[in-house]
Amino acid sequence: MAPRTTPPFRADHVGSLLRPQFLLDARDQRKRNEISADDLRKVEDQAIREVVKLQENIGLQVTTDGEFRRTYWHLDFLEQFSNVKVIPPSIKAKFHTHEGDIEFAPPGIRVEGKLARPHPIFVEHFKFLKSVTKVTPKITIPAPSNMHFRGGRKAIDEKAYPDLGEFYADLGRVYSEEVKDLADAGCRYLQIDEVNFAYLCDPKLREQVQNIGSDPNSLPQTYAKLINDSLAGKPDDMAVAMHLCRGNFKSAWVAEGGYEPVADVLFNQVNVTGYFLEYDDERSGDFAPLRFVPAGKTVILGLVTTKLSKLETKDSLKRRIEAAAKYCPLDRLALSPQCGFSSTIEGNDITVGEEIEKLKLVVEVAKEVWG
Repeated sequence: MAPRTTPPFRADHVGSLLRPQFLLDARDQRKRNEISADDLRKVEDQAIREVVKLQENIGLQVTTDGEFRRTYWHLDFLEQFSNVKVIPPSIKAKFHTHEGDIEFAPPGIRVEGKLARPHPIFVEHFKFLKSVTKVTPKITIPAPSNMHFRGGRKAIDEKAYPDLGEFYADLGRVYSEEVKDLADAGCRYLQIDEVNFAYLCDPKLREQVQNIGSDPNSLPQTYAKLINDSLAGKPDDMAVAMHLCRGNFKSAWVAEGGYEPVADVLFNQVNVTGYFLEYDDERSGDFAPLRFVPAGKTVILGLVTTKLSKLETKDSLKRRIEAAAKYCPLDRLALSPQCGFSSTIEGNDITVGEEIEKLKLVVEVAKEVWG
């Protein structure tokens, strides 16, 4: 079976990587106004050059900027749209770890007027990445559903949007503007980070969705159309992969449950090329939902955890790939870590050395399984 020459690749990864200490130090200096924004950008540039070389040396066919210019995987993007305000935490979320539960109060988002995109958001980030890599550059952006899911109707100004249909139309439009500009800059591999399909697999979170006035049964269709509207103007040769995340903060997660409640809509109504699916432990359920994956789409199995330092064995990964292939042909499968290593600036409880070993393992197993 031949390796892939176009994305998603047989050995791939979700995107965020552990920040080096010199970058974290520079960000702290910038907060204290000890260095300028331009000084920080130069440090970011150097850190990205180094992490790109690291990915290439490991043997990956894809590189990201590690999300090194961000504090959060989503807020740094979403707050750039007009009339979107990041608000202080209002509720504590229960995150789960392998040692027990912890509480974390993440900032929220409020839409306070009509949405617009006053300027390109991550386009310059992509241009720099493209300029320093020899392989395929990938940029990651949060899914548009993140503008709605956590706050629901109450987080969207009723004067600006008395009808949520108008809100979704505007949201799809402003996203499509960013996608078009990324395409014009040469982006041919885009990743959308979508937590909310995965959250809708968790019975407890489905109940919370009902409590804020949304219907957990219809939201997958609503979000599928929203994502499709966001991608409507992309060129045919742009591959788009969607990462389904159950939460990732200091090795903790939020949602649990298999993909069955959303699988049909996810695989057959969302117009993307591939899906990064978390499958590193039992909280993700079994592989049976992969029976819905149609020809022409790829599932990148997230079998290598980014939440624990212990390195998986090649044999265990190969057995899991074989198990998945009973529901989805091997040619439609690929391999990656289960999530990013640093969805927020703090990073997971894992070292850079362990991160490197896990990425090397993905590359080696992919070569042995797919050639």
